[in-house]
Amino acid sequence: MAATPSRRRSSERLPREERTAAIMEAASKVFCELGYANASTAEIARRAGVVEGALYRYFPSKKDLLIKVVEDFYERVFSDYEQQLKGVRGVWNSLRFMIWKHLSVIHANPVMCRLIFNELRATAEYRNTSVFELNRKYTQLTLAIIKGGIASGELRADVPLQIVRDMIFGCAEHHTWAFLRGEGRFSPDQAADAITNLIYHGLAAAPTMRAGAQRPDVTDSTLQRLERVTKRLEALEGRKGKAR
Repeated sequence: MAATPSRRRSSERLPREERTAAIMEAASKVFCELGYANASTAEIARRAGVVEGALYRYFPSKKDLLIKVVEDFYERVFSDYEQQLKGVRGVWNSLRFMIWKHLSVIHANPVMCRLIFNELRATAEYRNTSVFELNRKYTQLTLAIIKGGIASGELRADVPLQIVRDMIFGCAEHHTWAFLRGEGRFSPDQAADAITNLIYHGLAAAPTMRAGAQRPDVTDSTLQRLERVTKRLEALEGRKGKAR
């Protein structure tokens, strides 16, 4: 007899969980098909098989429903990242894996990613959502690889991690914008190789650098080379003038 109330509570919770799942599934389809602005709660309710007013017993607003749909998407897509990453060895391989996964998610889910980029991440309240925290956790996995490379001496430590993060994800997302607009294609494999090489070789510690040695000023070195090229061009132009 003691188990009866527990079973009763469990059976009462299950329909609500199923109803919530049905609403989220319907909302995901409607958001992706129509976009957030054109997606009506009436249409979402119709597809979920509930009256429109019942929607608000589960989700306070359409924006809250969007956030839960995106949160569910993030959790499904990124749930195995850490486990898969454990099987990858080496800084370059690990970095390439994370970049490739990011590009692959965009490639496989262009409509959902466009919805996330345009309708959620662009809003002022994004930083206060659970999706922001999930995205932050995901980017921190990538930065942990960079930190590991710095700790081992394989990568330089003089570039702010925030810049490195923006270079990785900004580059990946900018590269895919035409694809997300439906105007082109891209290869996650080729793009991952190119971006990883740019980031890794840009951060790679010079093999001849001794611990504690001062790195040459790249800007001064570049300016010196430009000055030498300019002088050679001026000398060549002078010779041409005399010949004329």
